Amino acid sequence: MKYLVIAVSLLAVLLSGCAWKDAAPTELTFLETTAGETASPQTQAPETVPTLAPVEPADEDFVRVADYIPTITQDLRYATENNFTGQKIYDFTQVYLRWGTVKKLMDVSRELEAQGLYLKIWDGFRPVSAQFRLWEVYPDPTFVSNPETGYSSHSRGNTVDLTLVDSTGQELEMPTGFDDFSALANRDYSDCPETAAANARALETLMEQHGFTGYFGEWWHFSDTQTYPVEMEFTPPVSEE
Repeated sequence: MKYLVIAVSLLAVLLSGCAWKDAAPTELTFLETTAGETASPQTQAPETVPTLAPVEPADEDFVRVADYIPTITQDLRYATENNFTGQKIYDFTQVYLRWGTVKKLMDVSRELEAQGLYLKIWDGFRPVSAQFRLWEVYPDPTFVSNPETGYSSHSRGNTVDLTLVDSTGQELEMPTGFDDFSALANRDYSDCPETAAANARALETLMEQHGFTGYFGEWWHFSDTQTYPVEMEFTPPVSEE
């Protein structure tokens, strides 16, 4: 009887050991803790993505003007037949200029907006191919730069043809319309109405204060005093968002 009790006890110990061995372990990962502390399950911290500051263009880079002066009105006449040639000269409809030139126009625009006025641009960067096209359609050196002997300053990306509009988009009175090649368009101003002369002088003064110089024969034509080489490769994209 004594031996039977011992045998049963041994069998019970063996069976309990097998049950412990077969039990599935609890799958938890714990952080290291100091003595006497209970750790909580480890959770992975969310990955932090660094925020990169936007890179400012170099002064010689071409940029889309509307991205930096959203209040401008764009009426690229050479992208339509509504110009002195009566023919479409290029296909793009957005104004592009050198970044250095755009920064100066931004300063001009800020001053104008304080007075409730805005810029309207008729022409900005003009590719060399467009200049050849313009010469082909209207080969008169009085009005068009002959690309065979010298390029238009528009092909440098630092020249813009512009006027002023009010908050309704109405153009302010100026000596003439765009691409008027009569004597009325020059910067003499003595032969045009007083209001038109005052507006043209005010525009000229403001542009000069911010680093532009005007062409005497065209009140609307201004070039950045900082020059750039003629651009032979860049052409603004035709499709724009």
